Amino acid sequence: QVRLVQSGGGLVQPGGSLRLSCAASGIIFEFAVTGWYRQAPGKERELVARITSSGTTNYLDSVKGRFTISRDNIKNMAYLQMNSLKLEDTAVYYCTADGGPRLGMTWGRGTQVTVSS
Repeated sequence: QVRLVQSGGGLVQPGGSLRLSCAASGIIFEFAVTGWYRQAPGKERELVARITSSGTTNYLDSVKGRFTISRDNIKNMAYLQMNSLKLEDTAVYYCTADGGPRLGMTWGRGTQVTVSS
């Protein structure tokens, strides 16, 4: 079965940086669509970044130029590098993998990112 284990959340000051990691088993990230979602208290869940099997990336408008999604095919891991963090980036961040009709969509446990001065 597919499992996603996240790490890298925490507390950071505005303008700081943080990198989230996602280790996968039961699925090869290189052949799946990997995404990072986030949900803030009282807000709807939103897609932050996505990378397809072909390497195409998409970003939420508010994080463009600040966040970067990437994969390490050797380690079978995905990352979200977050720079120039703002207070409004505070949320629980979730790693996802879409393995298509056979494997379906898998979600990580989520990790808290808090941006505060």
